[in-house]
Amino acid sequence: MNIFALEIWDDEGAKCTFYTVRYDDLQTNETDLFFEKYDALPEYKQANQELLSFVVYAIGEDHGAINELFNRNENEVKGLPVQGKVVLDEITYHYPNFPLRLYALKITNNIVILFNGGIKDDKTNQKSSLHLIWRDACEFAKRILEAIRDGTIIVDKKNRKLTNYDGSDEIIL
Repeated sequence: MNIFALEIWDDEGAKCTFYTVRYDDLQTNETDLFFEKYDALPEYKQANQELLSFVVYAIGEDHGAINELFNRNENEVKGLPVQGKVVLDEITYHYPNFPLRLYALKITNNIVILFNGGIKDDKTNQKSSLHLIWRDACEFAKRILEAIRDGTIIVDKKNRKLTNYDGSDEIIL
């Protein structure tokens, strides 16, 4: 896997800061690549907007990265949106037969790293066209978790941010 940067994707929500990854040799991060791609495809535009709204509002603004919203286990990462029917504060989150999957790594209830995703076109990631994107997300997650374990990345729960071991915001893995 190539060198990548960990950077803030959205830190304006009341409950959660979102990070993403960007390959060192690319201008656009993985999460923006996902949302831009599916926004441009008419048959997925509505699903794309629903997923963006789920991330920004349900997680970022209303509830944070609580386990109920991160219940789709995909090995090292979680798949978004939520699986099944979840009711929180009288709001029902339910996405039956949802065509898109976005992969994420929950660090804390208020820090999440978003990766890329795609069309879920088979029962398992191994058989889906998502296979390579899912594997990349799992590899990103492994490297990030190892960097947190070895102290290369510091998790600042109070300020909802990740920093490099030297205190800088520039995180390159």
